[in-house]
Amino acid sequence: MTRLREELRQRRHHREFRIAPPMWTESQRARLEVLLTAVRDAQPDEREAPPAEPDEAALATAVTNLWRAQRRLAAAGERPSPRDRQAGRYLRTSTEALADAGLVVQDHDGDVFNVGRELEVLVYQENPALTAETVIETVRPSVYLHGRLIQVGQVIVGTPTQPVDGGNEHA
Repeated sequence: MTRLREELRQRRHHREFRIAPPMWTESQRARLEVLLTAVRDAQPDEREAPPAEPDEAALATAVTNLWRAQRRLAAAGERPSPRDRQAGRYLRTSTEALADAGLVVQDHDGDVFNVGRELEVLVYQENPALTAETVIETVRPSVYLHGRLIQVGQVIVGTPTQPVDGGNEHA
C-alpha cells in the first residue's frame, strides 16, 4: 500500500520532475544507520545542560541605556516627531519584554528620600520649594533581576533650605 501511495505521489508531477527512489543495499542501509547513530551520540544533548547564568552587569548596563534613551526621547518641551514616537514605542516594548523576563528598572524621580534606602546619593542640593528630602533627579536607575537588586541607583537629592536663625527675634 505504501508503495502504491509513493507511486501516485510521483505521478502528480511531470516525468522530468519525478525522483527515482534510492536503491540502497542492506549493507548500505546498515552502514547509514551506524553513521546516523554515531552523529546523534556525538552531539551534546542541549536539554541536559543547565542554562547559563545571565551576566548581571551587562543586563544592568543594557537596561540602563534603554532607560536613558526613553528619557531622552521624552524630553520636556519638545514635540516628538513620528519617528521619535515610533522609537519610543520600540523602547517601551523592549522594556516591557525585559520586565516580563524579570528585569525591572526603577526610576526614583520625585520619591521622598530616606537615609536607609539603597541609593547612592551623588549630591545634596538645597531647594526652598521642598518641605522634605526628595529625589530631584535620577542619574542611574536601580535595576532588579527577579526582585534582587543588581544595580544601585544614583540620585541627586533636594533638601529644604534651613531657616537662618539670626538671633533673638523678640528683642
